[in-house]
Amino acid sequence: MKEVQILMKFNEAKQLIEDLKLKINYHNKRYYDLDSPEISDYEYDMLLRQLESLEAMFPELISQDSPTQKVGGSAADKFKPVAHDIPMESLHDSFSKEEIIDFDRKLRANFPNIEYVVEPKVDGLSVSVEYRNGVLVRGSTRGDGLVGEDITENLRTIKSLPLKLNEDIEFLEVRGEVYISIGNFLKLVSQQEENEQKPFKNPRNAAAGSLRQKDANVTRQRNLDICIFNVQKVLGKNLKSHKESLDYLKALGFKVPPFYNKYNDINQVIEEIERIGELRGKLSYDIDGAVVKVDSLELREKIGSTAKFPKWAEAYKYPPEEKETTLLEINVNVGRTGVLTPTAIFEPISLAGTTVSRAVLHNEDFIKEKGIKIGDKIIVRKAGEIIPEVVGVSEHSTGSKEYTMPTICPSCAAKVIREEGEAAIRCTNLQCPAQLLRHLIHFVSRDAMDIEGLGPSLLEKLVENNLITSPFDIYKLKSENISKLERMGEKSAKNITDAIEKSKNRELYRLIFALGIRNIGKGAAKLLAAEFSSIDELMSATAKDMAKIDGFGEIMAQSVVDYFSIDQNKVLIEQLKNLGINPMAKEIIKKNIFEGKTFVLTGTLPTLKRESAAAMIESFGGKVSGSVSKKTDFVLAGEDAGSKLTKAQNLGVNIISQEQFLAMCE
Repeated sequence: MKEVQILMKFNEAKQLIEDLKLKINYHNKRYYDLDSPEISDYEYDMLLRQLESLEAMFPELISQDSPTQKVGGSAADKFKPVAHDIPMESLHDSFSKEEIIDFDRKLRANFPNIEYVVEPKVDGLSVSVEYRNGVLVRGSTRGDGLVGEDITENLRTIKSLPLKLNEDIEFLEVRGEVYISIGNFLKLVSQQEENEQKPFKNPRNAAAGSLRQKDANVTRQRNLDICIFNVQKVLGKNLKSHKESLDYLKALGFKVPPFYNKYNDINQVIEEIERIGELRGKLSYDIDGAVVKVDSLELREKIGSTAKFPKWAEAYKYPPEEKETTLLEINVNVGRTGVLTPTAIFEPISLAGTTVSRAVLHNEDFIKEKGIKIGDKIIVRKAGEIIPEVVGVSEHSTGSKEYTMPTICPSCAAKVIREEGEAAIRCTNLQCPAQLLRHLIHFVSRDAMDIEGLGPSLLEKLVENNLITSPFDIYKLKSENISKLERMGEKSAKNITDAIEKSKNRELYRLIFALGIRNIGKGAAKLLAAEFSSIDELMSATAKDMAKIDGFGEIMAQSVVDYFSIDQNKVLIEQLKNLGINPMAKEIIKKNIFEGKTFVLTGTLPTLKRESAAAMIESFGGKVSGSVSKKTDFVLAGEDAGSKLTKAQNLGVNIISQEQFLAMCE
């Protein structure tokens, strides 16, 4: 009977282990490879801890493919693989002071005079960077710890990473954490929300998603940072301790942890862990723990590693701080793209060192899924220690009220819609005051009506002074009205009105793009302008007419029809036409000398702007692509050309200079 019970426990454990492995591997892929986690770090850590406990009870069930035996990530196919000479191991996590004491006890049993260095654990993406003779030669992601991804060009865009060291050391491989500051993260999320993109959930995912871009220019725009915390391999320098190595890295020009201290007593270590924990929310970047490392490099060699972790280091992970509060009301904000976003207003609570009283509730579906009612007791935490979020309802209060989203826009009282397949509810009025400024900024932008001098700050002043309430008002501006504004002189005002007048003669595609029709970018606007001879002809076209255009989809076609079905938008077009803004002719193709040819532009051209070169290629019937492939016909390369040039050389694609390009055009 006893043997049967043991067998049942064994079989139950085996099934539970398999289930946990599947679940953890799924979340590993979401976190490491897709940069889009579905659960919190703490929830993931608890799943892994549960698996570790079961495997400790049944060691015969441990397999090489277990998440406890390998690093969670993998190398993506879109990057060249890099084999790590020195494995990029993960860290074992502790969640209590007792576990840290136990870590010390095991080591001190064999090494009684052991010393530790304690440093903050920056939450980002782990990378390796290699230097030869003091010059950066290669950078890679951790991947699965043994094989990572070559992201050299992307790492070069990080300003805090030196391309040339302060010493021409023979060879140096360092390990660091790429991260994004809290300020830059919040700016990025704001931009993503304005552009109706899915925002990153936390700084770690923002850093990882930004660093693993095929286009290094995208990475450059994200303003990433890096903290170097370990020497992986060095030739030409004898280092004896971790603290010494950090001091040396700092002297070479690297950004290292802002503080790192050495201790020989575990109680001092715990005090430092607690001190670092109190800094959460006060630093300019996100940390998710503190790391305790053996200081002596010689001792590290003796202590060794498991299949996944170094035995000489331990990470202390701070628990997520969650607090209960009462939901007082739900306010709705209208974003610059017309999306109605509900925001929870609750009794103020202190989280991660700051007082919070509001959190975004995302959309109507989120409120229903969580069962949130006004008056309920709700649980709030800070996602990534930065953005407050509602975790769920802890208690439905007596008399709590169901919440329903408004049927009209709170800003302009126009009707709101929720399109099929979308979670967002949207205001249909593009002249809605809440959307006005963003719409105006887009209307005057370089790819749209291209009105030089009419930037966001000036537009904001014009709106504040009630001089503009729609794009139509731009063309009624007088220089004397502009010159009265703060920091505006008569000459500047005259230049702006001249630029406004000049913009009346822009091409048809620019006007279409400037209108801000959903799902219609510059390329789609060009397709429409090539098919329809005027704005009137486009307004009378059906979705079926537009869907026939090669490269133009049904959703895009319906978006155009929906736009012109709104009375306010029809009025705007008539107003613009009355002012002489009514481009008629299709864009003329001068000669089809580049018909069927695809170009890729890279680097800085001597005299041409890349936008101008792209316009020339398209005017001669060619296409411009953002990436190099076997189908690319020409790569137009200038100075500081990066990975695109290298790929073109490897594929044998024709590489031309600006001089050769202009000769082809002639």
